[in-house]
Amino acid sequence: MAFTTERPRPRRIREAPNGWWLAIATVCFGAFMGQLDASIATLTYPALSEEFHASTAAVSWVSLGYLLVLVALLVPVGRFSDAHGRKLCYLYGFLVFTLASAACGLAPTLGALVGFRLIQAFGAALLQANSVALVTTSAPRERMRAALGVQAGAQALGLALGPALGGVIVSTLGWRWVFLVNVPVGVIAVVAGYYLLPRTRTKASTDSFDWPGLALLGLASTALLLGISSGSGLGLPGYATALLYLGAAVSGYGFWRRINAAAFPLVDPILLRTRRITAGLAGALGGYLVLFGPLVLVPDVLGSHQSARAGLILTALPLGFAAAALGANHVLPLAWTDRRRALAGSALAVIALIALIPMPFTPAGQMPLLALLGLGLGTFTPANNTIVMGAIPARAAGTGGGLVNMTRGLGTALGVALVTLTLYLVHDVQHAAHLATALLAAVAAGVFISSL
Repeated sequence: MAFTTERPRPRRIREAPNGWWLAIATVCFGAFMGQLDASIATLTYPALSEEFHASTAAVSWVSLGYLLVLVALLVPVGRFSDAHGRKLCYLYGFLVFTLASAACGLAPTLGALVGFRLIQAFGAALLQANSVALVTTSAPRERMRAALGVQAGAQALGLALGPALGGVIVSTLGWRWVFLVNVPVGVIAVVAGYYLLPRTRTKASTDSFDWPGLALLGLASTALLLGISSGSGLGLPGYATALLYLGAAVSGYGFWRRINAAAFPLVDPILLRTRRITAGLAGALGGYLVLFGPLVLVPDVLGSHQSARAGLILTALPLGFAAAALGANHVLPLAWTDRRRALAGSALAVIALIALIPMPFTPAGQMPLLALLGLGLGTFTPANNTIVMGAIPARAAGTGGGLVNMTRGLGTALGVALVTLTLYLVHDVQHAAHLATALLAAVAAGVFISSL
């Protein structure tokens, strides 16, 4: 029973006036670990290409395969957790993620590494689908924005340490230790979560699961990203690429029809008909596309021999994100609504990216503007998440958290894929970098429009 039931917190913690902060702190382990892994992984691309004699498009599936599993599983895992216990699923997620991280560090081939990353992503789905739900159900409603800001700050800290730590690790210990670094953090988090996370107080009914909807969502996402990768040098023939895009369109349309017709759809269509939710999800997708685009762009432009330098440049982006996520409540006027905060943050991101377009890839040229971009995204993200989660009923908090993280994962995957595509199609590296930055600026402008 200990492996299938949720343990209550110690009474002293449960009854403490600020005991809920311990639950938030524990969730931050998962937020930190997930983003540390995501930002470190992109630093390994040049080293993996050299060791396994593979193209950038093939190596990018170390990230894309991971993200596809996340995109496919976040919503169903959120629904499963609503019904069976968020704490239990969260802890099992940490266990799977930690063991798979160790396996990634020992992978003998690129194919094995991608396979272990798929297992790692299953654990990450259990973590991420429940992280936002655990925060929103643990924190008092009047402190929700602050709690989500702390969680976003933990994510940003993981992102911030990732490039610098990843650059040093790849340059000294090698790419394998990029994955092995997750293991000690995971062990600490499992122990802390067992004692400090609250049990699930209300559970959703166990309706029939929409397996056809899950299959259509997975097919649409996989076909779209494979199509983009095919154009990035993956080596597929032209007719296969066309079929992939056609399959993505047909599967996406089928998924939309399915959720509107099924008795128990994978995603409640009522949620997607609420403008606050759909606009917020679009903003989350675009925001993470913009956030992860530079994390792929800079290491690829500088190459494996400059991993430490790439890490140094990239550190400015998540540091700015962390500073805004943790400090915006203390700097911005208290009277500002979440919508106004999201609007201000997205506007700042657009300005930073436009200024970055002509800049050379030097610390002096890139770091100040990347920090400004991070400040904008760090202001936007907690406010946008609060808008989305505030519009979702408490009984569907796990499903809502899964939706938010699903769109983040899809945004991250598109950021990786589109930057890789641009670098492949434009043979002059500097011109490709400037074009990729311009594309990111256009996406940021779309995020700004969604905030209006």
